[in-house]
Amino acid sequence: MGRKIITIPAIVLVVIIALFFGKNMIIKTSVTTGVKAMTGLKLSIRSMNVGVFKSLIGINELQLYNPSGFKDKLMMDLPEIYVDYNLGAIMGGKAHLEEVRLNLKEFIVVKNEAGELNLDSLRVVKETEGEVVKKDDGKKEKTEMPDIQIDLLALRIDRVIYKDYSKGTPPKVKEFNVNIHEQYENITDPQSFVRLIIVKALKNTTIARLANFDIVKLQKGLTETVRKTAEKALGAPVKAIEVGKELIEEKAAETAKETVGKAADTLKKLLPFGKKEKE
Repeated sequence: MGRKIITIPAIVLVVIIALFFGKNMIIKTSVTTGVKAMTGLKLSIRSMNVGVFKSLIGINELQLYNPSGFKDKLMMDLPEIYVDYNLGAIMGGKAHLEEVRLNLKEFIVVKNEAGELNLDSLRVVKETEGEVVKKDDGKKEKTEMPDIQIDLLALRIDRVIYKDYSKGTPPKVKEFNVNIHEQYENITDPQSFVRLIIVKALKNTTIARLANFDIVKLQKGLTETVRKTAEKALGAPVKAIEVGKELIEEKAAETAKETVGKAADTLKKLLPFGKKEKE
């Protein structure tokens, strides 16, 4: 009798442990597969904490990588993601996330030596341009985007960096501390989720113009509810003034550089030692 009393709690404990690790494996696989399906890119997760009795996930240091052909390996650095999910929905094949808090520390946009933009490798951008999504071996990608329902998204974006290697090394680098802290509700499309992050990160910078990236086309792909919320958030006049000022300063710097360059060339032609100098 005493042995049975001891055995029952032990069995319960084993079942709880088995359920915990099984649940942990299901969630981690779902997150990894889902992110890869939505972006089309490789990723890594340093650690993931899954609640034993609560439907909570803490994802630490999720990093999204550039495809081959780019010197910079990293595209996005997300040090912290908090998710309150519906386990029943996930096991049924749909990601119902009641709350998501996403901290995007750095978003690195890169143009390589060949003039290719890393943003163009994202699945949502390819599909916006009407391209067929393919795997690294050139075969058509069969993985479908998961169904998703996000009741509340708290989005934080700290910094966006643009690196241009198209004119040689070292690259031309521009950094934008966008410091975005915004909330969105009722996101029902994984494509809108990814589009929203890209649009919000780039909208108040000059990167789209510098990289010749069509952000307007991407913004049109947002669902109506998300787009309306995003348009309100994007209408900040202070940010618009800052971007306008930066464009003017950038243009003035380019003009000044061009003028100095022409003057130097003229001076070289006039001076006797200028002809001997190697370019």
